[in-house]
Amino acid sequence: MKDAPSSKDRMRRTGVAELPLHYGHVPGWLLHKMRNISKAIFDVMVSEFDTDEVLVRLADPYWFQSFGCVIGFDWHSSGITTVVTGVLRDVLSMEDNGIALAGGKGSASRRTPSEITELGELAGLSGSRINDLTRASKLSAKVDNALLQDGYQIYHHAFVMSERGHWAVVQQGINAADGTARRYHWIGEGLQTYVEEPHTGIAAEEKRDVVLDMTSRMSRGARQVSLSVAQEDPGRVIRFVNEVRLKQDSLDRWIYPGAQNPLDPRRLSHLKMPRRVNWNVLKKLYETSPQSYEEMIEVDGVGPGVVRALALISVLVYGEAPSWKDPVRFSFAVGGKDGVPFPIDKKAMDGATEFLRQSLIGAELTRREKAQALRRLARISQITSRLQASEIPLHKKLSKHPESFFRF
Repeated sequence: MKDAPSSKDRMRRTGVAELPLHYGHVPGWLLHKMRNISKAIFDVMVSEFDTDEVLVRLADPYWFQSFGCVIGFDWHSSGITTVVTGVLRDVLSMEDNGIALAGGKGSASRRTPSEITELGELAGLSGSRINDLTRASKLSAKVDNALLQDGYQIYHHAFVMSERGHWAVVQQGINAADGTARRYHWIGEGLQTYVEEPHTGIAAEEKRDVVLDMTSRMSRGARQVSLSVAQEDPGRVIRFVNEVRLKQDSLDRWIYPGAQNPLDPRRLSHLKMPRRVNWNVLKKLYETSPQSYEEMIEVDGVGPGVVRALALISVLVYGEAPSWKDPVRFSFAVGGKDGVPFPIDKKAMDGATEFLRQSLIGAELTRREKAQALRRLARISQITSRLQASEIPLHKKLSKHPESFFRF
């Protein structure tokens, strides 16, 4: 058996991928092939390395996207998330692999806690460890829905767990306004806190102009003030909210005197207090008096509105500003348009594809299946190299010849 890579050498590219929203179904014959190839690859990964390495790879957006291409799915589509995790749910099992997937899309995501319990009991995990895993599932979804307010609503949540009690999350959100989806990757290994930069890498096709990122280290002061305000008597918080609304109205008239229409894009919409604030939740926060921001967001009912209201109080009343910067660190897969937000990480991409190549070589597949999968993998490397070398802007090249880049 090969030595497993050290944590230093692993491709821990957990983060976010932004994708166009596609609809439709995978043909039955293709789904059958996807399951065969996926099972063969993961059997090799578990036997040659270990379940921890499987989790590390699933938490890597580059590897995840490459894997979807290798098993035969589109290169650049939101559907890859639901299809790949659906396939993995079918082929991974605690009995055979020591690793399994809970949750899924829509209503399936709401069954995640009960499925984590079932899988944990099957693996012989302690009750406290199962509770920790359930908490990890809940918090990872809540952070990406409420603390990272980038315009995407989580609708797909896949929780992958091992018999050792380790975990990774692959979840996806939808932006109905522009028809795109974002994929969020998490891993439990090395995670110190859920509320400060839990994603070790974030990738997107394009950068959003304004994102309320309460997970940024730049939001540390705003998180502390938010916690302090949440511990105040709700009556005083109501006065704070009204004060913020008055200040916001004054700011709008002073900076943009001609922007009378509330839908005018020139208004400071990112500083707008939510129309409705759940006062019952604020009362519950006052009564429970959470001792940390992480404890605060665990309280039932604390969602985007409450988080945003407390953040705006922190900046407009106390002067502690949160981060309004989209926390993108490198571009998604084949690189962003014209290298924006960042050029492609060729080293990371090469590492992901090489790991997949080794897994494919050792997989028990027919000669034809293996050859086709290796050709698709080689195509990924060709695309990244050609895009890096080309001086033509990526969006122009793709608009002229999209089939030359996405045909596998």
